[in-house]
Formats: sequence, C-alpha cells, structure tokens
Amino acid sequence: MSTDVERELQREETELARLDHYSVLGVQPGISVADVSKLYRKKSLLIHPDKTSHPRAVEAFDLLKKASNALQDDKERKRLDQMWADARKVLIKENGWTIDDERLTTTEFLEPWRAKVRELLIEEEFIRRVELKKQQNEELKKRKEKDAELEQRKEEKRIRDTWESKRDERVTNWRKFTDKNDKKRKKKSVLV
Repeated sequence: MSTDVERELQREETELARLDHYSVLGVQPGISVADVSKLYRKKSLLIHPDKTSHPRAVEAFDLLKKASNALQDDKERKRLDQMWADARKVLIKENGWTIDDERLTTTEFLEPWRAKVRELLIEEEFIRRVELKKQQNEELKKRKEKDAELEQRKEEKRIRDTWESKRDERVTNWRKFTDKNDKKRKKKSVLV
C-alpha cells in the first residue's frame, strides 16, 4: 500500500518537475528565442523516436517539443521568468545574501535555484489544481441544484395535473354526498 502511494507521489513529482521548461532544455532564463530553436533542433536529433530505439523516446521528444514551444510563447516565458526571479529572491532571503553576492553567479547556485523553481512551480500547480477542483465541485453543486429544482417543478406539475384530472370525480362525489344528506334531512323532518 505504502509503495503504491510512494510510487504515485514520485510520478506526480516527476510530472510536476516538467513544468520548468528551462530545466527540460537545460538552460537558464535569458536565452533568446533563436537559441531555444537551435537547442531544440540539436536535442531533438538526439532523442527523436525515429533516430533512437529507447522505449521512452516518444515521451522525451514530446516533452522537449512542449518545452520549446512554451519558451517561444511570450506569455508562458514571462511567467517562467517571473518564477525564476521569485525563486532567486527567496533563496537570497533564506540565505541572508545580498543581490550583489558573488555566490549568485557561481554554478553551485544553479542547482538550489532550479530546486527552488521546481518547488515554487509545484506549489503553483497544486494551488491551480485545488482551485480547479473547487470550481468543478461548485459547478457540480449548481448542476445538482438545478436538477433538483427541475425535479421539484415536474413533481408539482404532476400533482396539479392529477388534481385537475380528478376534479370531475371529486365534484361528482361531492354532489352524491350532498344529495344523500339532503334526502336524510328531508326524511328526518317528515318523521318528526
């Protein structure tokens, strides 16, 4: 049971780690769109499903293409750049460094930076999924309320129709009843 949970969590983590398109291509923010295209062509030749027999080549190629397309899209690129900037600020604040610290330009800083970006992206994706789930639940609730209201209207209409259809029967029964009572009263008055 716990291995299944761990495996599912690991799968989710690797899936969410793919949200950082810069890491998929192995570059940092600030790379030009032309360089992204060149890098994509270079890497795609290595992992193209037609060129290699690796069983996960199709998945890797799709991931590479998605990362390349995302980095060529201005909106997505700005979002990722902002995420990298936020991660850098968080690391600077956590470590008590200044913006001009030399450690920020070293290659040792790159790994914790990527890890922080991954962490922030996972957090953002989690929040997005929670919001999506909440929205779906609200829509489901509204749909159920509409269905219940519609069902209530149908029931009320059925009751009204039944009431109307049995009106003649009720009128006839009432007349019979009043006629019987009138005859009994007349008979009683005659006897007395």
